[in-house]
Amino acid sequence: MKKGINTICTHVGELKDNEHKGAVSPLYMSTSYAFEDVETKRYPRYFNTPNQVALSKKIAALEHAEAGMIFGSGMAAVSTALLAFLQQGDHIVLQQTLYGGTSNLVVEEFEKFGIDYSFTKDLEISSFEKEIKRNTKVIYIETPSNPLLTITNIEAVARLAKQHELVTMIDNTFASPINQNPIDLGIDIVIHSATKYLGGHSDILAGAIATSTAHMDQIFQLAKNLGGSLSDYTVWLLERSIKTLALRVERQNNNALTMAEWLKNHDLVDTVYYPGLKDHPNHELAKTQMHGFGGMLSFECAASVNTTSFFKALQLIKPSMSLAGVESTMLLPALTSHSLLTPNERYAQGISDHLIRFSVGIEEVEDLQQDISSALRAGL
Repeated sequence: MKKGINTICTHVGELKDNEHKGAVSPLYMSTSYAFEDVETKRYPRYFNTPNQVALSKKIAALEHAEAGMIFGSGMAAVSTALLAFLQQGDHIVLQQTLYGGTSNLVVEEFEKFGIDYSFTKDLEISSFEKEIKRNTKVIYIETPSNPLLTITNIEAVARLAKQHELVTMIDNTFASPINQNPIDLGIDIVIHSATKYLGGHSDILAGAIATSTAHMDQIFQLAKNLGGSLSDYTVWLLERSIKTLALRVERQNNNALTMAEWLKNHDLVDTVYYPGLKDHPNHELAKTQMHGFGGMLSFECAASVNTTSFFKALQLIKPSMSLAGVESTMLLPALTSHSLLTPNERYAQGISDHLIRFSVGIEEVEDLQQDISSALRAGL
């Protein structure tokens, strides 16, 4: 029987407390399990403790995948997925706008492994096709992108990859499984920084992958050697958090759209980037592949506003490094998520030093608007 999204969040993959009949999944903290036979080796680094297995089922169900796996961080998931399908002499095509940590991994580390790479010039499918070489093995995308909320045509990328027999990977963090399910659109491997919406409370560091059983088997062979597994206590906390994922994201979707429309009309704001706005260049595309437009947006203040003074004046919204918690946060990507890129690399992606990334929480929008208005005036 097909289950609704809140039912999946709440019940799929939960462990039963058969001894005491508790309402929540029991937590198994053991790092040592009985050796039963050659085929059964339960061990935390093998991603197969009771809590790890249960949560992986929930992740898979949310992304309409055959298999899921939980990692110690989003970058552990990204690096493991990439290196599982790339080896010396291979080539990967990556879209132009990506999370800074992913770009930094590729630029700083891939040469050591003898892996070649190309970034697209823009997000047009022709740009992806132009970068494909005889030794290309993977196409990697991120949509909506961090921090400009650009939208990549997922189905078109998947079709292109299948024509060339390439593996496709997507960072689905900004959308969350509530707003976007790339596997339904033809993508092979879906990656999340579970630190963000899946965790949702700014107290968990984790990553996740959802894909086919065959692809997951290949990922596992590397993952067990790299050792990027997650402690069972954090796994248990993440399973708890996902129970409210759909409820949180729905509220964040609504708040973000309201805030984007309000910021667009503010006289001290020049530009707003949010795919839910009708004048966003990718709005129509976003409508075809997203169930909701997400809780993330970015904006640029008027030149007369000093961003340092603006951040210091915020009373409710927290200047914070991460995103997607129930509380609203802001940061300057040039100083945080994309600080590892050079100024020229940032500007090539359209990321100015004054761009503000806004992770919209679940607060009342009237309170958020009052806080921003006061801070903008303080920045003059």
